[in-house]
Amino acid sequence: MQRTIELLVQATAADQILLQESMSRHTTFRIGGPADIFAVPRTIEEAGQIVRICREQSTPYYVIGNGSNLLVSDAGYRGVILQLYKNLREISVDGETMTVQAGAMLSVMAKRALEHGLTGFEFASGIPGTVGGAVVMNAGAYGGEMKDVLEEITVLTGEGTIETVPAAELELGYRHSVIPERGWIVLGAKLRLQKGDPGQISARMEELRQQRVAKQPLDLPSAGSTFKRPEGNFAGKLIMEAGLRGFSVGDAQVSEKHCGFVVNKGKATAEDVYRLIREVIARVREHSGITLEPEVKLLGEFSAQ
Repeated sequence: MQRTIELLVQATAADQILLQESMSRHTTFRIGGPADIFAVPRTIEEAGQIVRICREQSTPYYVIGNGSNLLVSDAGYRGVILQLYKNLREISVDGETMTVQAGAMLSVMAKRALEHGLTGFEFASGIPGTVGGAVVMNAGAYGGEMKDVLEEITVLTGEGTIETVPAAELELGYRHSVIPERGWIVLGAKLRLQKGDPGQISARMEELRQQRVAKQPLDLPSAGSTFKRPEGNFAGKLIMEAGLRGFSVGDAQVSEKHCGFVVNKGKATAEDVYRLIREVIARVREHSGITLEPEVKLLGEFSAQ
């Protein structure tokens, strides 16, 4: 590991390489133990060098944006966390095309689209994530998905080359793409939007904002929707019908406002959240016969895995 650190410091500025960095500072759950190495590249080229070093040194690595949709274990991560976020968030608009780096926040992209009178991205205005992660999981909300607007992406391949991949080749489905199985890292994306009326775009974004405020527990740390939507049903509805509204394990709780969210009431551990998720899955299965599938990604080791 020491050799990996030395090479990483050579590849980027020393202050961009943090050791034993608490992941609670970098997840929307505000939960997570230390990462051995936390790397924050300043450029796409540095990101590529960091990945190359990790592969040559056989050091595990994991790519994150702003840490939404992620639960990191209390023991942390043994390897390199590569954060593509604040240093890589450029957005440019040319006509009806928006080109972005992987670290661009969806909310900022939606505001930029509004400024240019472009419609089609309103659905993403309240999703608390970066476009890199959104593409990987084909994120969506309120009837819209990334696949509706995505034209192409730029990726770092497992061979270390940078390639452009058309959206049609990504097999985008509900919370799915082929990106993880291909071992690609999303570096950027190009979206195709449409000209629209700024007043109507703004009104739609405000309507969705009000819906989120009314229905979602935005006042507490969470990873967003905890479970995928079962076909023909809703996770929150099934959890509520199983009598689990407000159900807690430690400081992890099924939100009383929206049962599809697990929230951190203040001092929840990753193990609390993990045990709660497993218990919810078991009780919903017992009550309805439906097995819920977590949407939140697990990173690190958990006791009952």
